Amino acid sequence: MFLAKYSMPGAVTGIVCWELNLTRECPSARVLMAKHGGEHSINADLYPTHGVGPIANMLNINRGNSFLTLTSHATKSRGLNHYIVNHPEGGPGHPNAKINWALGDVITSTINTANGETIIVTHDTNLPKPYSLDFEIQGTKGLTEFDMHTKRIYVEGTGKHDEWDNMDYWLTKYDHPLWKKYGEYAEGSGHGGMDFFVDHAFVETVKRKALPPLDVYDAAAWSAITPLSERSIAEGNAPQYFPDFTRGKWIKRKPVFALSDDY
Repeated sequence: MFLAKYSMPGAVTGIVCWELNLTRECPSARVLMAKHGGEHSINADLYPTHGVGPIANMLNINRGNSFLTLTSHATKSRGLNHYIVNHPEGGPGHPNAKINWALGDVITSTINTANGETIIVTHDTNLPKPYSLDFEIQGTKGLTEFDMHTKRIYVEGTGKHDEWDNMDYWLTKYDHPLWKKYGEYAEGSGHGGMDFFVDHAFVETVKRKALPPLDVYDAAAWSAITPLSERSIAEGNAPQYFPDFTRGKWIKRKPVFALSDDY
């Protein structure tokens, strides 16, 4: 089983579960675009799995949908050198100050899926910035954005026209069965509760001799973003095709992750 863990408070972990449940329970509200900003040598997105994991599940990647192509862009590299030169234990004479860093300060990758959605993944760890998840989900009925300090949503036809609403009502209405069942217990288990859900899913699938909810095909697809982004940047932001690790089986595979309150 493969599951990226999230260093986030329980409230934010719960929102990730909520968004997964919302995308499943509202078939009329189709997701068209999703975004995540990962905030942390090669010139590539070095750590895409942390952010793309929840979005891949919302969009049923490898289970009726797949990543098709990717294009990546990199800014120039200034942040690491600036940090070294201005650090109390660094300075212009420090050996690392002479390194010509390959990694751009911000890497932005755009992924197209087989079902017509767009995913934007950002690697942004070398410039000053408070810890940020920067999740956004947008579709035919509206959009939602959330982070450590932001929980807002806009649903067309509800609330005031063209004004953001607080997410509390929607969080209650579409709270995920797993979070409702185990959330209070899980919060103290690490990573905002995610450690519990990872361990619980692993134990339950082993006990039941069932397939894991996230598997090696998910690991390969999510991790492929790193080498593909490196190649895209090196080739002048050229589109790169994802390998089909499932050899076409993604077309008929069904979603299995977090479908109930079992695991």
